[in-house]
Amino acid sequence: MSVLVYIEHADGQIKKTSLEAISFAKGLVDKTGEGDVVAVALGSIESAALAKAGSAGASKVMHDPNDKLSAGVIQAHASAVASAFKQTGAKTVVMAKSSLADAVAARLAIKINAGLVSNVVELPNTDGGYTVKRSIYTGKAFAETSLATENKILAIKKNAADLITDGADAQVEQFDAGVADSDFAAKITSTDRATGDVLLPEADIVVSGGRGLKGPENWGMIEDMAKTLGAATGCSKPVSDIGWRPHHEHVGQTGIKVAPSLYIAVGISGAIQHLAGVNSSKCIVVINKDPEAPFFKAADYGIVGDAFDVVPKLTEALKAEL
Repeated sequence: MSVLVYIEHADGQIKKTSLEAISFAKGLVDKTGEGDVVAVALGSIESAALAKAGSAGASKVMHDPNDKLSAGVIQAHASAVASAFKQTGAKTVVMAKSSLADAVAARLAIKINAGLVSNVVELPNTDGGYTVKRSIYTGKAFAETSLATENKILAIKKNAADLITDGADAQVEQFDAGVADSDFAAKITSTDRATGDVLLPEADIVVSGGRGLKGPENWGMIEDMAKTLGAATGCSKPVSDIGWRPHHEHVGQTGIKVAPSLYIAVGISGAIQHLAGVNSSKCIVVINKDPEAPFFKAADYGIVGDAFDVVPKLTEALKAEL
């Protein structure tokens, strides 16, 4: 029996988080010993790009190229995925947790009468039932959630699944989801996207700065380190509030929540609101001249020193190695 994966794409490529969802689904199929992984993609994207879903574990990609689906209208995507679900005879849908997927999953659950669990961090335990471990309280705790429904939707937390990269190209098949005009009743009139070489929600490495940098004129060293590492830049809430950096770089409980492999915090004290947005990071490095800064308690590695001395030297060392 197939496991269906709803994948998202941007700039002509499948998002890394969706590839992680495919790998999670492959792990689920391997655990049960039956079925295969089928992905569903909506809107305009080249077949060659979709075939790369195979490297993460998908055997096939169902693609509805209807350009009207490219805008990401939530109800239309929910209807399209429901159509693919019925065509494949799947019982489980896997997707990466995101702002779009959260909205799609809620509507899809009603359409296919499915139980929904979000922020999933591990493969389900199927011994004597179906129990899923998920992250709660902004990553401070975990909950075990039981699903009793026949159909299930699992939204996977970023970096929760190891990405498979050695699979063969997937077969790409066009299909007509049969989305009704009424599903496009909502209109997206404009979209404001964050700018930068690497965007925060998708970044595997993030370099953030706080008020310890003393002013926006000193942000060059943050950007230099980020460019060296191929990272996105972020900031604390006070920095965006006073206008040193744009609000779309604000990382924290009321800003962007990130889960990169590496998070580097420079001159950030580590208020609880900021920690709530970064505590899912695999590795946290803190650079601060105050040895009592709260952030050091959450750090995997800490450097006590003046950022204006440490960051340029660290960046030069990175350039020499990379």
